[in-house]
Amino acid sequence: MSWYKPADIGLATRNQLAGLGLGARLFVRLLSTFFGSFRRFGLIRDQIHFLGNYSLAIIAVSGLFVGFVFGLQGYYTLQRYGSSEALGLLVALSLVRELGPVVTALLFAGRAGTSLTAEIGLMKAGEQISVMEMMAVDPVQRILAPRFWAGIIVMPLLAAVFSAMGIIGGWVVGVLMIGVDAGAFWSQIQGGVDVWKDVGNGFIKSVVFGFTVTFVALLQGFEAQATPEGVASATTRTVVVASLAVLGLDFIMTAMMFTI
Repeated sequence: MSWYKPADIGLATRNQLAGLGLGARLFVRLLSTFFGSFRRFGLIRDQIHFLGNYSLAIIAVSGLFVGFVFGLQGYYTLQRYGSSEALGLLVALSLVRELGPVVTALLFAGRAGTSLTAEIGLMKAGEQISVMEMMAVDPVQRILAPRFWAGIIVMPLLAAVFSAMGIIGGWVVGVLMIGVDAGAFWSQIQGGVDVWKDVGNGFIKSVVFGFTVTFVALLQGFEAQATPEGVASATTRTVVVASLAVLGLDFIMTAMMFTI
C-alpha cells in the first residue's frame, strides 16, 4: 500500500522548486540593494545596534566559558605528551579557525536570526508589508536590505569577540588556575597563529556565516504565513535551516582553506 500518491509527490516537488525560485529572486534583489542601502546608512546603523549590541552578552559569556573548557581539556591532553606550554596555541587556533565563527553563527541564528524572522513575519501578519507596497515603497529595500547588510557586518565582529573572550578564558584556567607559564602561553600564540591563514580564514568564514544566517532568517520571515502559527513555524525553520547550513558550509570551507 502506497502512502503517497504521484500527484502528492509532484505537488511537493513543485512547491520546493517554487520556494527555491522565490529564494533566488530575493537573493538577487538583496544584492542589488547594496549601493542604495549604504546611501541610507542610518537604517543599517540601527540594525547593527539591534543585532550586535543585543547579542553581545551571550556571545561574550559563551566565548568565556568555551575558553574555560578548552583550557582544562587542552591542558590534560597536552600534559600527556609534555607539551602543556602549547596550551595557548591550541586554544587560539581552535577558536580562531573553527569554534569562533561556527559557535558564534549558531548563537547568532538562535538569538538574532529568530528575532529577524519573527519581526518580519509579524509585519507580514499585520499587513504592514502590504501597506508599504500599496504606498509604492519597496519592502525589500526599506525593511529587508538594512537587516541583511547589518547581519553581514555584525557577524565578524561578534566572532572576534567570541574568540578573544575564549582566549582570555583559556588564559584564566591555564595560567591563573593550573599554573602554565604566562610567557609560554602568549608566545606560543604570537608565534603560531598566522594572521592571513588562520585569522583571515576565520574572518572569511564569519562573513559567509553572517550572510547565510541573515538571509535564511529574512527569507523565512518574508515567506511566512500571515498567522501566529505560520510565524512560529518560520522561526523554528530559521534555526534548523541556518544551523545545518552553517555546519555544512564550515566543512566545505575548511576543506578548501586548509587542504589546498
